[in-house]
Amino acid sequence: MELQQMRYVIAVAETSSFTRAAERCLVVQSALSHQIARLERELGAKLFERTSRRVRLTPAGAAFLTAARQCLDAADRAAAEVAAAVGEVRGRLAVGLIPTVAAVDIPRALGEFRQDYPSVRISLRVGASEELVEQVKEGGIDVAFLGLPTTQRPEGVFSHELARDRLVAVVSPDHRLANERAITLRTLSSEMFVDLPPKTAGRAQSDQAFAAAGLTRDVAFEVTSAYLIAGLVGQGLGVAMLPSAYVPQLTGVTTIEVVDAPARVEYIIWSRVSRTPAATAFLAILDIPLGQQ
Repeated sequence: MELQQMRYVIAVAETSSFTRAAERCLVVQSALSHQIARLERELGAKLFERTSRRVRLTPAGAAFLTAARQCLDAADRAAAEVAAAVGEVRGRLAVGLIPTVAAVDIPRALGEFRQDYPSVRISLRVGASEELVEQVKEGGIDVAFLGLPTTQRPEGVFSHELARDRLVAVVSPDHRLANERAITLRTLSSEMFVDLPPKTAGRAQSDQAFAAAGLTRDVAFEVTSAYLIAGLVGQGLGVAMLPSAYVPQLTGVTTIEVVDAPARVEYIIWSRVSRTPAATAFLAILDIPLGQQ
């Protein structure tokens, strides 16, 4: 079994197409198909169901895909460790982040990292804090930027607190509250809200604050993008609560201080199990104290 065969299987699984997989892998389709067929013979099982309309994994293929990804990750890590031993940082850097990260200028940090370590491949994944924690634990992401209520801390990973912030109300410029300098959660509770999905850390910050104040609210729109939240608010479809350090990035909305607003903590996290040379280098650029966890 060859690493290249594993890469072909992963490409087909991710594109659902032998043609697109071959294009991604820079080989002719016949060569890719031949290698996968050869691998299936070696394994004694079909990895893909092929029809005229689509290609999809068989149960055996799904099992193989997980193992193949782990094997390739291990091979990539081994190559990166060898390179680091001779003074070169290579491999990959997978960074996860919440949509509202504000404590670090991510593009600037990655620009500095790229300038110092041009051989490292960088990928960015946006998600909810709790999803990013799990992906760091599983090794799919090297480092991640989170935003959590003050009642939570990242578990099962190394973490470093970056900043603390309070939420502010975000309304359309012509909203009845737009000219207020400061309001309370009680005043906001009568409004229709745009917010993140339930059971996400970003949503929990507001839910806990309203519950602690003995208040209820109506969340009319649930979305995963902070920019979409701002877009809906700007159209007058509801109000929102977002971190004060993040909202200057938004346009077309007005912000109002909330005197009893909840707070959030931004963290950067990384694995307790292993840390790639690229992850170590990135954390060093951010001046993260690795020895105090």
